[in-house]
Amino acid sequence: MILGVVNPQMEATIRFPVRDMAERTHEIEAVIDTGFNGSLTLPSAVITALGLPWRTRSLVILGNGAEDLCDIYAATVLWDGKPRNILVESADTDPLVGMALLYGYDIRIHVVESGRVSLERLP
Repeated sequence: MILGVVNPQMEATIRFPVRDMAERTHEIEAVIDTGFNGSLTLPSAVITALGLPWRTRSLVILGNGAEDLCDIYAATVLWDGKPRNILVESADTDPLVGMALLYGYDIRIHVVESGRVSLERLP
Protein backbone atom coordinates (compact mmCIF):
# COMPACT_ATOMS: atom_id res chain seq x y z
CA MET A 1 0.00 0.00 0.00
CA ILE A 2 1.15 3.53 -0.80
CA LEU A 3 0.00 6.32 1.49
CA GLY A 4 -0.16 10.05 0.99
CA VAL A 5 -1.99 13.19 1.99
CA VAL A 6 -4.15 15.94 0.52
CA ASN A 7 -2.05 19.13 0.65
CA PRO A 8 -3.30 22.69 1.39
CA GLN A 9 -3.83 23.25 -2.37
CA MET A 10 -6.30 20.30 -2.27
CA GLU A 11 -3.97 18.07 -4.34
CA ALA A 12 -3.66 14.34 -3.57
CA THR A 13 0.06 13.71 -3.03
CA ILE A 14 2.19 10.62 -2.45
CA ARG A 15 5.87 10.05 -1.70
CA PHE A 16 8.00 7.26 -3.15
CA PRO A 17 11.69 6.60 -3.89
CA VAL A 18 13.33 7.15 -7.28
CA ARG A 19 16.77 5.64 -7.94
CA ASP A 20 19.61 7.71 -9.32
CA MET A 21 22.23 6.27 -11.67
CA ALA A 22 24.35 5.15 -8.68
CA GLU A 23 21.33 3.14 -7.36
CA ARG A 24 20.82 5.52 -4.42
CA THR A 25 17.20 6.32 -3.63
CA HIS A 26 15.73 9.81 -3.38
CA GLU A 27 12.26 10.45 -1.98
CA ILE A 28 9.97 12.26 -4.45
CA GLU A 29 6.66 13.88 -3.57
CA ALA A 30 4.27 13.94 -6.51
CA VAL A 31 0.71 15.04 -7.19
CA ILE A 32 -1.70 12.40 -8.51
CA ASP A 33 -2.97 13.55 -11.93
CA THR A 34 -5.66 11.30 -13.41
CA GLY A 35 -5.68 13.44 -16.57
CA PHE A 36 -2.04 12.47 -17.29
CA ASN A 37 -1.76 9.11 -19.04
CA GLY A 38 2.03 8.77 -18.61
CA SER A 39 3.91 7.51 -15.54
CA LEU A 40 5.76 10.43 -13.98
CA THR A 41 6.90 13.96 -14.70
CA LEU A 42 9.96 15.48 -13.03
CA PRO A 43 11.54 18.92 -13.34
CA SER A 44 14.64 19.01 -15.54
CA ALA A 45 16.82 19.98 -12.54
CA VAL A 46 15.74 16.83 -10.68
CA ILE A 47 16.33 14.68 -13.77
CA THR A 48 19.84 16.12 -14.08
CA ALA A 49 20.58 15.64 -10.37
CA LEU A 50 19.48 11.99 -10.59
CA GLY A 51 21.53 11.45 -13.77
CA LEU A 52 18.62 9.80 -15.56
CA PRO A 53 19.46 8.59 -19.08
CA TRP A 54 17.73 10.32 -21.99
CA ARG A 55 15.65 8.02 -24.19
CA THR A 56 13.77 10.11 -26.76
CA ARG A 57 11.84 13.27 -27.49
CA SER A 58 8.09 13.05 -27.96
CA LEU A 59 5.12 15.24 -28.79
CA VAL A 60 2.78 15.53 -25.80
CA ILE A 61 -0.65 17.06 -25.46
CA LEU A 62 -0.96 19.25 -22.36
CA GLY A 63 -4.04 19.59 -20.18
CA ASN A 64 -5.04 22.77 -22.00
CA GLY A 65 -4.92 20.96 -25.35
CA ALA A 66 -1.65 22.58 -26.49
CA GLU A 67 1.05 20.40 -28.03
CA ASP A 68 4.65 20.50 -26.84
CA LEU A 69 7.88 18.56 -27.38
CA CYS A 70 9.07 16.76 -24.27
CA ASP A 71 12.29 14.93 -23.42
CA ILE A 72 11.74 11.41 -22.08
CA TYR A 73 14.10 9.70 -19.63
CA ALA A 74 14.37 6.22 -18.09
CA ALA A 75 14.09 5.73 -14.34
CA THR A 76 13.53 3.10 -11.71
CA VAL A 77 11.10 3.83 -8.90
CA LEU A 78 10.35 1.74 -5.85
CA TRP A 79 6.62 1.42 -6.32
CA ASP A 80 4.78 -0.23 -3.45
CA GLY A 81 8.16 -1.56 -2.29
CA LYS A 82 9.15 -3.13 -5.62
CA PRO A 83 11.49 -1.78 -8.33
CA ARG A 84 9.63 -0.65 -11.43
CA ASN A 85 11.23 0.68 -14.63
CA ILE A 86 9.33 3.63 -16.07
CA LEU A 87 9.65 6.52 -18.49
CA VAL A 88 9.79 10.02 -17.04
CA GLU A 89 8.68 13.13 -18.91
CA SER A 90 10.62 16.32 -18.29
CA ALA A 91 8.26 19.09 -17.16
CA ASP A 92 9.28 22.10 -15.10
CA THR A 93 6.31 21.89 -12.74
CA ASP A 94 5.65 19.95 -9.56
CA PRO A 95 6.16 16.21 -10.13
CA LEU A 96 3.04 14.43 -11.37
CA VAL A 97 2.10 10.75 -11.11
CA GLY A 98 -0.05 9.62 -14.03
CA MET A 99 -2.37 6.78 -14.88
CA ALA A 100 0.36 4.51 -16.32
CA LEU A 101 2.03 4.30 -12.90
CA LEU A 102 -1.33 4.05 -11.08
CA TYR A 103 -2.57 1.22 -13.31
CA GLY A 104 -3.70 -1.78 -11.28
CA TYR A 105 -4.34 0.17 -8.08
CA ASP A 106 -7.42 1.27 -6.17
CA ILE A 107 -7.13 4.96 -5.23
CA ARG A 108 -8.94 6.38 -2.22
CA ILE A 109 -8.81 10.04 -1.34
CA HIS A 110 -10.36 11.76 1.66
CA VAL A 111 -10.83 15.11 -0.04
CA VAL A 112 -10.25 17.47 2.88
CA GLU A 113 -7.07 19.30 3.86
CA SER A 114 -4.63 16.74 5.33
CA GLY A 115 -6.96 13.96 4.15
CA ARG A 116 -5.66 10.46 3.69
CA VAL A 117 -4.62 9.23 0.23
CA SER A 118 -4.17 5.49 -0.21
CA LEU A 119 -3.25 3.33 -3.19
CA GLU A 120 -3.84 -0.39 -2.83
CA ARG A 121 -2.92 -3.00 -5.42
CA LEU A 122 -5.94 -4.61 -7.04
CA PRO A 123 -6.21 -8.40 -6.63
